Amino acid sequence: MTTPTLKVENLHTHFFTEKGIVKAVDGVSFELGRGEVLGLVGESGSGKSITGFSILGLVDPSGKVTGGRILFQGQDLVGLSPKEMRNLRGRRIAMIFQDPMMTLNPVLSIETQMVETVLAHEKVSRKEARARARDTLGMVGIPSPDERLSSYPHQFSGGMRQRVAIAIALLHRPDLIIADEPTTALDVTIQSQILAQIQSLTKQLGMALVWISHDLGVVAGLAHRVAVMYAGRIVEIGPTDDILDHPTHPYTIGLMQSVPANVPRGSELRAIPGMAPSPLQRPSGCAFRQRCAFATSICEDEPPLHTSGSIAWRCFHPQARRAA
Repeated sequence: MTTPTLKVENLHTHFFTEKGIVKAVDGVSFELGRGEVLGLVGESGSGKSITGFSILGLVDPSGKVTGGRILFQGQDLVGLSPKEMRNLRGRRIAMIFQDPMMTLNPVLSIETQMVETVLAHEKVSRKEARARARDTLGMVGIPSPDERLSSYPHQFSGGMRQRVAIAIALLHRPDLIIADEPTTALDVTIQSQILAQIQSLTKQLGMALVWISHDLGVVAGLAHRVAVMYAGRIVEIGPTDDILDHPTHPYTIGLMQSVPANVPRGSELRAIPGMAPSPLQRPSGCAFRQRCAFATSICEDEPPLHTSGSIAWRCFHPQARRAA
């Protein structure tokens, strides 16, 4: 049996604040194979980004992975020393942030930043490192890459800066990339170009990709599987077409009904009532029950994980299964 590139088992990440313990990630599990794209979707505050940061060991000091395992090609990342994580981070596991300026230093040229990234992990000449940087810029669609290496971040458009950030993530041909909403701030045309480029590179290089987003349209065209998060937990996971065409969990149904393309033209969108619970005051049982039209008294208990074929969900009232 092939070892998955990434396997997350019952991950818990908590933040210890003056007001109490924030359970940002509360028992998340999923796995990802070589060349596979997993879309991690949900409302803001559902724990998507913290899941990604936990995998890379980038959780803020007030936070800590308190339980579970993060297996990267069979190696548990939980408990590795900072030095051991630095050896993996950027070389075998990379991250693309939402804002490219979190990746790029405004006072250093693109060449300096990319060459230093190569030299941080590999003993090669600066000439070889520069050649790799140039080739990688060309790979992500930067025109005249040899000339643009001498440019600074402010001399690029937002879309081009994001391409540079993607190129930096690809420099070492990592086995796994975590992408945290990297196209959210871009216009639709540039977003489409970058998504097509990422899709092509994933197939070409055989990388596993976790794509964190709140945009179901983007995920539908990119991901092989989708995991829907709510209040720090995955409430539904399965193949993209199955989840988006026949959602099972009432929360997933609510997300789909809030997409304009899924309702008749001129119809009013059906928003999910209420707001997500505070992570400091998460209700007992199903966290979605206070906003759910199908909730009953049984929802005060913790819903178990149900499976049907390749789909799994946590709900006492699965709508797609009931309709079937």
